[in-house]
Parts: sequence; C-alpha cells; structure tokens
Amino acid sequence: MDIDGDGIRDILSGSYSRMDKDMAGTFQVLRGKSDGSFHKAEELMGTDGKPLIIPVKGEEQMIEKICTRPYAVDWDGDGKLDLVVGNFAGTFYWFKGEGQGKFNPKAEPIKSGGETLHIEGHHSDPFVVDWDGDGDLDLLSGSTSGGVQWAENTAGKGKPPVLSAFKPLIEPGRKVEYGEPLRESELTGPTTSTRIWVADVNGDGKLDILVGDSVTLVSPAKGVSTEDFKKKSAEWQKAITAVSKEMSSAGSDQEKRTKANQEFQKLYQKRAEFVTEEATGFVWLYLQK
Repeated sequence: MDIDGDGIRDILSGSYSRMDKDMAGTFQVLRGKSDGSFHKAEELMGTDGKPLIIPVKGEEQMIEKICTRPYAVDWDGDGKLDLVVGNFAGTFYWFKGEGQGKFNPKAEPIKSGGETLHIEGHHSDPFVVDWDGDGDLDLLSGSTSGGVQWAENTAGKGKPPVLSAFKPLIEPGRKVEYGEPLRESELTGPTTSTRIWVADVNGDGKLDILVGDSVTLVSPAKGVSTEDFKKKSAEWQKAITAVSKEMSSAGSDQEKRTKANQEFQKLYQKRAEFVTEEATGFVWLYLQK
C-alpha cells in the first residue's frame, strides 16, 4: 500500500516493545524506493512527532496497547488514507489520516451499536474490504480462537461506517485439548491464531480468503502404540498437575520452588519418550462461491 501518496508501495507492520516501563505497540513502515527495494524500517509517527500508539486507561487494559496489524484505508471517506489497527485485546482503533502519510496521533475506538467492537477471542487482525459487494467497507478479522469473523458495514456507499457485531464467516477447525493426538490428515480448518488476506485468487471476479494459522501436531513417538500413548499421556498429565500444585503452594520457599521446578523439567523431558510434537501452521484457501 502507498501510504504517503508518492506512487510507490510501502509496507506496514505492527510491533511491540517496552516503552516507558510498559509494553506498547508501535507501527513500523518500510517506505518503498523506485527500484522496488525499501528503506530501513522506521516507526510511524503522528503529527505530534511521537510514535503512533493505541491509547489505554489503566493496567487492566494494557493489552489493548500492544498492536497487531495496521491496515491503511480511507476509513471515513474523506479521500485520505487512515489507519485501522488491531491489538492483543481483540478490539480495534483508527488513526485519522491527514494526507501524505501523516496521521493524527489521537486514536479512536471502532464501535458497533455504541459498544466497543470486539472479536470472539483475542489478537484482532483487521482486513478492510467491501466483502459483500454493496459499495461500503466491511471489517474482517482473524482471531486466537481460529476461523474468520466478519463485521458487516450497513451504512452504504460514501457514508461513515456503521458496523454490525462480528459473526463467523469461516468457522474454526475442531478444538483440540492440550496433548491430544492430532495429525495433519485430521485437520478440517484453521485452528488458532489465524491471520487473513482477502483477494481474488483465481481471477473469477469474486473475493477469496487466505487464512494462516498456528497448530501443534501431536502423535505417538516411534514405537509407541496408540493405547500406550493414551496411558502414558494420562499418567504424565496427572504428574504434571501435581507438580504444578506444588509450585503454586511453595510461596516464598525457594528450596521447595526449586525442587518442584526441577521435577517439572524432568517431566517435560520424559514426555518426549512417548510424544512427537511439531509446532507448525498452514495456509488455507477459501474460494468464494
């Protein structure tokens, strides 16, 4: 996307770091060069000369300050690019654009029916597009809960957005309990921590959705039968629960805490004897009918 209007594509990204003794999200921009390369990443500043940061009130809302994806789009229809941004809390804000890549430092929460708009789950992942083809901009998002959600804009073309509450557009894949056997062949859809992109992938004039996810594949270790795997998993879970309780009850007793932590580490090493795990992710393509 060309955020500064110079006719050259730029790249936007969210990030988080420790600022003023607190975790905070800033937005990074790689400004494009005419030869197709990019300048060094820099923090995106507001017109006050300070980094754009989502505002929060109180420590309980701190995760709202940690940003995810920034999406540059003319949100209010004034002909200037704004920033619609997500965060770890699962809500959305927008920074009003003032033209040529400049943005008002004051972010406004995006609402639905007078209430703060929130996805099901956390880690909002805004993608702004006219999904239903009625001329106005809708809001799509991934989620820690998996799948894809859609907040329909009912305002109509050329009007400020009026969003409905989020509803499922693509349902998450089946929920998997920690440690439960899961093979790639058993996956039925995006699982957790989904990130999305919308485009006409097959060139049929209809918008499609690409969905990336995160999943841990779990299977019995080599030479371990399914029956033995279930038995050993149950025994291991019972042991790890007992050690976790010991750690919680240790309080300030450092010796007790150290002993419990050592046992905890031993149990995790032992788990590798009967479990094979692969932390990975997949990209799913959904073609619109």
